[in-house]
This record gives sequence, C-alpha cells and structure tokens, in this order.
Amino acid sequence: MFIWTIKAHKVNYLLSLAAAVSVIAAAALLFHRSESTIRYPDDVLPAVLTLSKKDFAGIDTNEERIAFLAKFGWEVEEEPAEIREVTVPAKFDGVYESYNQMQLSEGLDLKKVAGKQVKRYTYVVTNASYDGTVLANLLIYKDKVVGGDVCSARIDGFVHGLTRENDFLTPDPS
Repeated sequence: MFIWTIKAHKVNYLLSLAAAVSVIAAAALLFHRSESTIRYPDDVLPAVLTLSKKDFAGIDTNEERIAFLAKFGWEVEEEPAEIREVTVPAKFDGVYESYNQMQLSEGLDLKKVAGKQVKRYTYVVTNASYDGTVLANLLIYKDKVVGGDVCSARIDGFVHGLTRENDFLTPDPS
C-alpha cells in the first residue's frame, strides 16, 4: 500500500505530482510511440546535432541550465519552480526501465547514476504549444546532466525527452 501525505503549497504539490506522473506516463508513452520519421526544424537541428558529451557537463548555475534547455528550443521561466534531491533506484523496475529507454534515446543513461542522489531542477516552459502547464525537468549529478524530460502538469498529459515536442520535432509528412 502507498500512502502519501502532503503539507505543501499547491504549486509544490502540483510539481511533485507532475514529476511522478511524468515517470509513469513515460513508461506508457514509450510503448505507444509512433514509428514515423522525425524531421528537425532548421533552427533546432544544428544545436541538437552538434551536442557532445562535453555539452552535458559543467552545468552548474541557473543560467547554464537555462542555456542547456535553450539548445533544445525550450524557453523557461528565469527561476526553477522546484529543486529537489531525488535518489535514482539501485535496481530499476519496469517504470524506470521505460523512463531510461527514453533517456537512452537522447544519449543519456540513468543506470550510470543508479543508487545515487541527483538534483532535479524543474522549470516552467513558456514556449510550448499546449493548453496547460508544461514543465522541463533536468536531472543533474556532479554538474552533469544525466537525465531530463518535458511533461505536462496534467495527469492525462504527456511526457517525452528533451527533443520530443511537436513544436520542435514534427513527423515527416513524406
């Protein structure tokens, strides 16, 4: 049985709920992904294709985190909505395996930090074409991005990797 008691501000509650939903929704969405070819728009393609492992390291300040998200086309509020220490499980269950598959598709691997505490920075996205609150989560370990996703705050919403938003990646019509 799972019992969750919350004595927090409504925003903190929504952010915590959104983070939990994002992990669960990631698992569900990964099993229902379209096999269509993805075409990157010209303004985002150069940034995504030129990223190297070095680009994921040295992310220490708020400005660096915002600039990192901007490489994927995301504009976010100036300050994080939430900063939280989270522990990546030492052994992944099905949900974490699915979530990590999404991370692997973006060149990241949470198994490298299994059993360790990471910081999750949650930002409110300001340029998403979605009717509702959209959040960008970055998982940082020792000033290195080790995971990330973009999700809606709605329980029936969406979750995808940093590069999986229709504003920036669209199915190729051909």
